[in-house]
Amino acid sequence: MSASAPLPPAAPLLAAPSSPGPFALLNDEPVVESGADLLGAGRAARRLAGLLVASRDSTPFTLAVDAGWGMGKSSLMRLVDAELAQAPEVHTVWYNAWTSTGADALEGLIKSVLMRFDRRVLRRGLQRISERRALLRAVRSVLTVAAGPLGVAGLVDELWRSLSVNSQARNEMRGAIGELVQEWSQTDDFRPRRLLVVFIDDLDRCSEETVLAVCEAVKVYLDVPGLEFVIGCDRSALAPNGLLRDLSPAASAFMEKIFQTSYRIPVPDQRGVREYIDRCARAVGIDQLLDERLTTLLAERSARNPRRIKRLVNGFVLEATLNPMWEDFPPEAVVRTLLLQYFYPDFYRMVAGAPGPGVGDVIAEFRTYQQVRRLLRTPQSVPEAELHRVNRFLREHDLPEQNLSTAARGETLSRLERQLPSGFPEMVSDQEFTSLIEGLVALPRSDELLRRLREGASLPAPVPPEPAPYVQARPPQGQLYGTVPPAWTAAPRAADQVLHGVHILWVDDHPRNNETLVNAFRAAGAVVRIAEDSQAADAALAVGTPTMVVSDIDRGTNPREGLEHIGRLRREGRYTGPVVFYAGRVTPERIALTQQLGAHLTSSGPEIERLVLRAAEGQLPPPG
Repeated sequence: MSASAPLPPAAPLLAAPSSPGPFALLNDEPVVESGADLLGAGRAARRLAGLLVASRDSTPFTLAVDAGWGMGKSSLMRLVDAELAQAPEVHTVWYNAWTSTGADALEGLIKSVLMRFDRRVLRRGLQRISERRALLRAVRSVLTVAAGPLGVAGLVDELWRSLSVNSQARNEMRGAIGELVQEWSQTDDFRPRRLLVVFIDDLDRCSEETVLAVCEAVKVYLDVPGLEFVIGCDRSALAPNGLLRDLSPAASAFMEKIFQTSYRIPVPDQRGVREYIDRCARAVGIDQLLDERLTTLLAERSARNPRRIKRLVNGFVLEATLNPMWEDFPPEAVVRTLLLQYFYPDFYRMVAGAPGPGVGDVIAEFRTYQQVRRLLRTPQSVPEAELHRVNRFLREHDLPEQNLSTAARGETLSRLERQLPSGFPEMVSDQEFTSLIEGLVALPRSDELLRRLREGASLPAPVPPEPAPYVQARPPQGQLYGTVPPAWTAAPRAADQVLHGVHILWVDDHPRNNETLVNAFRAAGAVVRIAEDSQAADAALAVGTPTMVVSDIDRGTNPREGLEHIGRLRREGRYTGPVVFYAGRVTPERIALTQQLGAHLTSSGPEIERLVLRAAEGQLPPPG
């Protein structure tokens, strides 16, 4: 790998086994038994189960198991359920709110509770309801039906029809359900002997309408002694400024009353998450490939999130197993490359051949920047040999040479960093990142590895880790298997009309860099016209005005042709609509220049997809 100057070799890396594998994959299902508990949730599950059993006299109440996505809510609830199975006179029922929509959620949850009652209890409840004068005369026919050989499901359906036949019946629903629960739980002096614990999972993944329907069922109709509710959700997602952003003040106050108490699942500590990673690595066969630095990086950059860790581990296995590119490199190359792509996606896009010429060897550029930055920040005089290195780097970034007097060094560094990718100053202080880069460069044949990533290997279609709301297209250059499918490589499902009527003029002298995006937008209904230079773009604009223009910046021998072209169009009034610059490098200087033109700048595929969709809706925000 070429660089402006050699650097000392990185610390010795963990040697990869000569024949790695066999590999395996981890599932993403919740833990259902203590033997599969890798994060030590069993202790919390036992204590929560004990509290639920001991609190039966305090029913009804609702407990929220609160945590973000992938932090183990479902696993903890399943372990609590397993503990409750050993408690006498305690019964459980599960309801996945995500499987229902809107008002159906209220019916589904109430029916799920009623299904747990004995047949004789349901029959007697139906008898009581049919005899009440307040119900419609048509309900009296239920007596004849109920006398027949109905099973529990049939009785529950008849009960629901009776209780929901009109608003008057709905008003009596809570009392009727309370009587059913009282009889089933064998309540004596308001002290239930039997307890029903209702687990509701994935509430924070539902629509606002479904969330409110579930909460209505819990608080209005099922708020009776003998019932406890354990609801898995991210409380922050259900806040008025989150999923329920359109709630009225009264509805917000109602939501606050739903949860009497919450248990916030703690983020695993450093030791716990490292043990979790070690167990996952052993389970899939990559434990010999993770040294201490890589394990620390995986733990911290995944926010110690178990699901993210599993997906990254599975991504490595899929990539190493299915991608023939890695047959020529040690397995550690896959691990480090995948970590780079997963945790530093903007940098990885530059490494792996982001659109536009002039990107070059960004790793060599970063490593040289490390050296130059150190020299410019030191108070000592700079040796002649080092001064030559600094000035060569400045010339490469269109800056004048300096004698590097102490007073001028800060200004020189500031001007240099305006020409460099925006993340460089932060990444140079990130020890995990610098260690990851140095380890990657120190691998055998790293020059060849990085060359292949820049040029793009011939990759087969990727295997997504989970169903995604996108139709996956062929991966872009350097895209790895097993990562979450990026939005920029696909169009939304059933999106043939999403961009109907949208006309995009795409100006780029290297149009092949954009084939994946262009094909996705066309599949979504857009008309995309390609222009390889400014003259072709001008001709296209003379024929008709597009919905938006997408442009590169470097073009031909002019590193600012894209900016200058849009500037001419703006000044002459030939095009005043939305513009997005799609470039391999995003620098502070480029951000400032594009904002002056009223344009957006991005190197991110998902971001350009969002910008195109917003432009199609006429809602593209101003840049900045």
